[in-house]
Amino acid sequence: MNDHSDSRRQLEEDLATAAALISAADQVALACHVAPDGDALGSMLALHHVLLAGGRNSVAGFAGTQVTGPHYRELPGLDLLTDPLDYPAEPDVMVTLDCGSMGRLGDLAINAKAAKELIVVDHHVSNNRFGSIHLVDPAAAASSVVVARLIDALGLPLSHDAAVCLYAGLVCDTGRFQYESTGTEAFELARRLLEFDVPIARLNRVLFEEHSLAYLRLVGDVLGRAELVANKSFIWAAITEADLAGYGVTLEETEGLIDFVRQAKEAEVSCVLKEVEGHVRVSLRSMGHVDVSAVATRFGGGGHRYAAGFTTNDPVLSVVESIVQAL
Repeated sequence: MNDHSDSRRQLEEDLATAAALISAADQVALACHVAPDGDALGSMLALHHVLLAGGRNSVAGFAGTQVTGPHYRELPGLDLLTDPLDYPAEPDVMVTLDCGSMGRLGDLAINAKAAKELIVVDHHVSNNRFGSIHLVDPAAAASSVVVARLIDALGLPLSHDAAVCLYAGLVCDTGRFQYESTGTEAFELARRLLEFDVPIARLNRVLFEEHSLAYLRLVGDVLGRAELVANKSFIWAAITEADLAGYGVTLEETEGLIDFVRQAKEAEVSCVLKEVEGHVRVSLRSMGHVDVSAVATRFGGGGHRYAAGFTTNDPVLSVVESIVQAL
């Protein structure tokens, strides 16, 4: 049997084990990474909806401020999230969603370390297997794909609200089915979710195309400052806290800025750096020839071959120089 078959069989066994642990638990605690994106938030909320509808005691949340980008406002269940201060201190069973490492949980890493069973659900190739059960499939297009498998293993039915959340996660991490990671399972899941009357047009508009005029002006300013390092086929742009204050834009609104920068045909790798609260958040994208997760891992981050990131305390220009050297 080849390595792929072995890993697939192990994943199926771990799915069954995770489902049994969740089914037997008095309470299940769900957590996604800090500053959640669509896949992290959608995956967590979908599983939360299914467990609650199945009569299970489920709590869900993430560390830090409970603020999500305005483009996620259509995801049902945001009002069901638990404040991190009220999160179970020592969960019997804790499930992390879309977290490649313990550090991505922020302050909830303490809770994760104290959990009796820690189930890690993810699709990042850089995942460092920090739990007791690992449902990690780098071949999956999104964590929401793995969550759909877990829901099936639990024998619990999908609902409209869960389907909306899964669909949001799926389209966000596949770039609306444009990225290389998009495969037949992603399309099959999308077809299945549409049976629950997911409002595709409305979600597409809110998730990707609805922005304030202030944000569009900020994008214009930032793109005007973008710099191309031609000999490395690398383009980068930075947002400062002064930019956000000057335009009256929140950090959460800028999540999609990288999608503008990556359109430059002269660049194989694109990068957006965001100054926030004394550190710099770095997002990297690749057109395919460069594995940006390998670059991000050098700086303590991670992700996928085509999309990755990390956080650093170094100044922007120093970070850019380090990335160029890594490339």
